[in-house]
Amino acid sequence: MRILIADDQILFREGLRSLLESQDHEVVGEASNGRDAIRLALELLPDLVLMDLTMPELDGLAATRFIVAERPEIIVVILTASEDDSKLFDAIKAGAQGFLIKNLDAHEFFRMIARVSRGEPALTPALAKKLLQEFARPPAAPDQLTPREREVLELMVEGLTTNRKLARRLNVSENTIKFHVGNILEKLRLSNRAEAVGYALRNRMVDPSND
Repeated sequence: MRILIADDQILFREGLRSLLESQDHEVVGEASNGRDAIRLALELLPDLVLMDLTMPELDGLAATRFIVAERPEIIVVILTASEDDSKLFDAIKAGAQGFLIKNLDAHEFFRMIARVSRGEPALTPALAKKLLQEFARPPAAPDQLTPREREVLELMVEGLTTNRKLARRLNVSENTIKFHVGNILEKLRLSNRAEAVGYALRNRMVDPSND
């Protein structure tokens, strides 16, 4: 396979390149941040991008979302340092076709690479179980939001979607707003603020006709 490696740790990239090339895979490029990952993916059109989650400038989730939207034929597999990473569900929603732990042994790693080459998902049994549990978990009902979370959501529907504007209206810090918005998205199993606004309107949590 023609593979692009995206990771901000040069030693990890070099080690992964050597490992892949030892099995006759072609490493067509390396990126040290999400923006370079997007640029190289669109220029080089690899079969597979091995994408680290935490990178400077643009993280792996955002880069994955952009690449899959622009070039859905490119397979993106997320690399992570921990099986407990909370980004698993978000990565799959972003379009990733696999989620691999960096400390996998070589045999298991190449078994997963072979799976994605056949169009199958690349997930260890533990991660597959976690993903199934996440999909099986129903989203929170509107009344499971705290009063403050509902207030933040209502203000977002009114058009106050930035942290700064919300913080000024509620007289709290921007970090506090980030915390509340994060809780709203997690409880409702949504990806962004636009989805949260749509959810609030569909479920009649607010009256859009009110000023």
